[in-house]
Amino acid sequence: MDKSKMRQRMIWMLIGVGLLFGSLYGYRMFGVYMMQKYLASNTRPPATVTAMRVSYQNWQPTLHAIGSLRALQGVNISSEVAGKVGRVYIQSGQQVKKGVLLLELYHADADAQLRALAADAKLAELRFTRDKAQLKARAISRAAFDVSAAGLKRAVAAVQQQRALIARKFITAPFAGRLGIVSINPGAYINPGDVITSLENTESLFVDFHLPQKELGGISVGQLLHIHSDAWPGRVFDGEITAINAAVDSATRNVRIEGRVDKTANTEGQLAPGMFVTLSVVSGKVQHYLTLPQTAVSYNAYGATLFVATRDKNSKKARPGLVAQQEFVKLGATRGDQVAILSGINDGDMIVTSGLMKLKNGTPLLIDNKIQPANDIAPTPQEQ
Repeated sequence: MDKSKMRQRMIWMLIGVGLLFGSLYGYRMFGVYMMQKYLASNTRPPATVTAMRVSYQNWQPTLHAIGSLRALQGVNISSEVAGKVGRVYIQSGQQVKKGVLLLELYHADADAQLRALAADAKLAELRFTRDKAQLKARAISRAAFDVSAAGLKRAVAAVQQQRALIARKFITAPFAGRLGIVSINPGAYINPGDVITSLENTESLFVDFHLPQKELGGISVGQLLHIHSDAWPGRVFDGEITAINAAVDSATRNVRIEGRVDKTANTEGQLAPGMFVTLSVVSGKVQHYLTLPQTAVSYNAYGATLFVATRDKNSKKARPGLVAQQEFVKLGATRGDQVAILSGINDGDMIVTSGLMKLKNGTPLLIDNKIQPANDIAPTPQEQ
């Protein structure tokens, strides 16, 4: 191969290499140009979020507490005297009226003694009558008559005492109510104070709870109570405050409060003494707050923030789209899934309610409200 062909081949090779490097450099410069153009236009992919217009809603101030129920009247039925059980007239869970005979102790020996004392009293009465006639006839002295009169009184008192002892062997209901579990059987021997069963008057129930001393100004006798029990999910029992303790507990700075649930609210006896309940106390006048779902708020160490959906002021389009604008807000009370906003936004602002994690100032927004976040005043657990 001659030198002219070698030179020609080298020239074409250099031209090819130059074209290759030129194309690579041109592609790189084109990418840099497009990136600069993208950054200059501040174009970002839109973030899909949910949003709603904030508005004022009525808020009823409510205090929450934990309490326990107790019966209007409740007592453990027991015997005042020792003895063997003769007859049991009741069953567990039975509804009884006041004065109904519940249980009878063996009393045959006490009855026999009563008869003997009654005979003594009769004899003392005859002696007193005879001595009274003899005193009028001056047949006996006044001292002998006084002994006879005192003997009659002792005999009558002994009879009354024995009758009272026998009466204590008949145990009756002190008030109307429902009995608990009866654990005594005929033939059993009981001592004074042994519990036979319990008796509860659940026609009305008391609820005892405590509130901090700072809430005293917002509560008064007659205020409405809403009582909830986990035994009856979704059910609300109404009551009212009946008494406020005269002193605040110096150890806890809490005040004890007593409420009452009438039988009109507990019609079927769902609530029972001793139950644990949660309750809310309606307190103060109705307030008006800007209200949002709690999912709209981002809680940070430096304060609470949310995102307002506003028109893009830097857009050159005839109808600019929405972008996110972060705002600091002051929060108020919460109720269920909602939170009150005291300052930082205005009535009618479009607020992002979900999707906050992917947002920052200026992020374009695409609003899709097909699935809304929870926004219930009193949410209840959903069954699976």
